[in-house]
Amino acid sequence: MKKTFSIIIPSWNNLPYLKNCIESLQKNSQFEHQIIVHINEGTDGTLEYVQKNKTIEYTYSRENIGVCHALNKARILVCTNYILYMNDDMYVCPNWDTYILDEINKQKDNLFFFSSTVIEPKATSNCVIEKNYGTSIKNFDEKRLLSEFQNLTFNDWFGATWPPNIVPVALWDLVGGYSIEFSPGMYSDPDFSMKLYKAGVRNFKGIHKSRVYHFGSKSTKRIKKNNGYYQFINKWGFTSSVLTKKILKRGEPYEGFLDANYKMSSVIKIKSIFKRVIAQIKREI
Repeated sequence: MKKTFSIIIPSWNNLPYLKNCIESLQKNSQFEHQIIVHINEGTDGTLEYVQKNKTIEYTYSRENIGVCHALNKARILVCTNYILYMNDDMYVCPNWDTYILDEINKQKDNLFFFSSTVIEPKATSNCVIEKNYGTSIKNFDEKRLLSEFQNLTFNDWFGATWPPNIVPVALWDLVGGYSIEFSPGMYSDPDFSMKLYKAGVRNFKGIHKSRVYHFGSKSTKRIKKNNGYYQFINKWGFTSSVLTKKILKRGEPYEGFLDANYKMSSVIKIKSIFKRVIAQIKREI
């Protein structure tokens, strides 16, 4: 059967959540998708689970290589026109993919970047719906989520950045996927969005009807993090918050394409110069 999206899920010894994620994809998706898991280590039984499940394709590394390398490695298996990046601690709600595909079919070109709308026990940004259906697999209230998720009020929003997000494969390849200098992955998401913006993308949209429950950073709490905040400043000359708040307007009600060129105010320019100096000092220490 022809697949619709290629869903890449990096996973690092997080088997109960990965199973829950894949099971939700299999029962709540309206279309057949290619599921690709990148297994970091897999010492908790993940490798054996994926090998036995013939509906899942996978790449593998003996060590945890982080999300940037994982996503880029999994790219070689992609067989559709769209790459959708998803965390392993997510649960997709019914028809999540229908609303994304409907939006894609409206586009006149491939210059777009879309996100589903995430529901979290405690909202981590203004583009997240806050509603607690469980903070772990053990207390996950799937039944209540399925009965209520469609009634949670929200709107389409500017600034798609975080997973689950989807991009045309041609656009992914144009910007070179995820930047490995941000390994293991902190601030790699806004960096990817900035690369897309530089490539001419102005349609960054969060789709409010496409909903996914997120337990919340079950892997990132365990890793030694890169100093992505200053890495982003060194690379782009300003903070990621300038990108998300000023350029992408993340979380604001969606009103169409972003402005062709963002003009930075004098205050932000001065603050950015100061931040760049600190970032350079941090890099040299």
